[in-house]
Amino acid sequence: PAGLSLFPREGEEEEEEGEDAIILLLKRAKLSAMKGELPEAERLLHQALRLSHREDNGQAIAYTYSMMANVAFMQGQLDNAEKLYKASMSYLLAGDMKEDDNAILEMSLKLASIYAAQKQDKLAVAGYQFCILTLEEKIAKQKDLPEDVLPAEEKANTRLLLGMSLDSYARYLLNINQLPAAQKMYEKALQIANDVQGETHPQTVVLMNDLATVLDAQGHHDEAYSYVKRAAELARETQHPEEHMVLNNLAAVLMHKEDFLQAKQVYKEALKQAQQKGDVASVQHIQKELAELAKRRKGSK
Repeated sequence: PAGLSLFPREGEEEEEEGEDAIILLLKRAKLSAMKGELPEAERLLHQALRLSHREDNGQAIAYTYSMMANVAFMQGQLDNAEKLYKASMSYLLAGDMKEDDNAILEMSLKLASIYAAQKQDKLAVAGYQFCILTLEEKIAKQKDLPEDVLPAEEKANTRLLLGMSLDSYARYLLNINQLPAAQKMYEKALQIANDVQGETHPQTVVLMNDLATVLDAQGHHDEAYSYVKRAAELARETQHPEEHMVLNNLAAVLMHKEDFLQAKQVYKEALKQAQQKGDVASVQHIQKELAELAKRRKGSK
């Protein structure tokens, strides 16, 4: 997507043989990564990097580093990914790229999630807050710019990146048990997903479900129920790949509301779907929840 637009578009200028070769390597590496062939992707990226250095193509070097960082991140090599993202950012910033460019902010967000995974809490919070505040300021500045100055699609992409940042920060806050703060972030992320992608978009459904989780964990069971019920309806209508997870959440909220009969029916439907999809972790989780439900029903009699 955005990455390859770092290069001149066709027809803008005559491209040399070297750059064509680099682009081809990067496309092949991207395809390998998408197929889960990560060592092959790494090999192709090292080739692209050597060629980019030989051609002294700063943009190609920066983009290759960012792809190498993504591959390292996917392999769980967080220290390596961190170094590569920083290398890519320094190349881009040494060029004429601004600090609030979406490419920079996307990498800043990845760095924040690396720090979160490494339990480097101060760096994680600073990273998330930098991304969110910078994007909010950028969106406010762009708001009234006409279409010929800034296309609507670009404005939408910036808003979606803010949504991603809020979602990622919310998940981090949920993990460290800062529930009211996580709720606030999920509410903002859901608003953006609704506005930009619409209610039936898979990501909107996931955010609705996540917001319900945070509300439920704070004891706001009725409010949680209204969100997760809607998420389950939309998941069914759109054949969402994670429908069984949404149903599992709906059943949990019903159990907390002490609607045990309804909870059991929903858990059973979730279990059936999880088994059909071969999602072993979900099957085990739902079975545990059903045992918990039986215990609660017994205790309430």
